[in-house]
Parts: sequence; C-alpha cells; structure tokens
Amino acid sequence: MPDPGTTAVVIVLPDAAPLLDTAWRIDPALVRRGVPAHVSLLYPFVPESALTGQDEKGVRSLAASFPAADLLLEELVTAPGFVGVTVPQLQPIVDAFGAQWPGLRPYGGRFGARPAAHVTVAMGADNPTTSAQVRTAVGSLLPLRTRAAEVQLVVLTEDGWQSRFTSPLGGTDGR
Repeated sequence: MPDPGTTAVVIVLPDAAPLLDTAWRIDPALVRRGVPAHVSLLYPFVPESALTGQDEKGVRSLAASFPAADLLLEELVTAPGFVGVTVPQLQPIVDAFGAQWPGLRPYGGRFGARPAAHVTVAMGADNPTTSAQVRTAVGSLLPLRTRAAEVQLVVLTEDGWQSRFTSPLGGTDGR
C-alpha cells in the first residue's frame, strides 16, 4: 500500500464499474474499494508535498490536448494475481504523460518503461480457482462501452484516495 501523500493521474471510467463489482462479489479482497474503475496515466505522480502549480498546469494542459473518447473494452489480460482489461485507445495519452515527466517511472518500473494502458479489475488473486472465476465472470461482461472524458489528479490521504482536481479531455486548461 502506498503512503499518504502519494499521487496519481488517472482517467476514471464510471461505466467500467461493473467489472470491479463483479470481481468484488467473488472476493472482496481483490478490489480496492473506494478506488473507481480507471486507467492510470502516471502512478506514482509527483508526491503531494512536492507538487507545484507548474505540475498542475502541465496536467491540465496535457489533458486539454487530447479529445474525449468513446472506448470499447474488450481484451481481458491476466498475470499471476492480476486480472485487467486493456485500453489501447488510451495508450497515446499514457505515453504522453510519461514523456512529460520522464523522471517518474510508471509503477516504480515494475512493468517496464511503457506499461500498457489498462483497467485493473482484480489484484492479489493467488488462488488459481479464484483467478479463473474472476476471468470468466469479467470476460462475460465484455465488450463494454465507456467514455474517457476527464483526467483527475488524485492523492492518497488517511481516508483513502481523494480527487485534488479534474480537468476535461479536450477542454481548457485555464480552470
């Protein structure tokens, strides 16, 4: 679990919530409650204590440079203890955030320099039977349509993840 003050830049996908709800019904420990279905653009981001107005302006400006997009989620991906759904349509924005902040290693480098854009559905499924149940149940919900409309900068607090600000994709960065 990351420390309070950890931040991330994400695109929340509310219409993908049924994927996480399905995994939660199989095993609540696999889903981080309070964290909605999302694609991480850059995690971890600049620690909250080091965030500057320039960082915030950069997030808003980069979000404004990409249009909102209708998405079709259709490819389930798995790895030991992990079930997710790829979102290749959002890879260009993930790559742009990585390029804008080259000193930040996505996921601390655990998944390479260019991790695939994805929605994490379940993590920590060490039991192969449970993983198979999640794959089957979530797979039955695909394909799923959703819309990427805004970028959020979120910060981990003692009470969980909180939105610091939201900026529309394709919108203005002057808010």
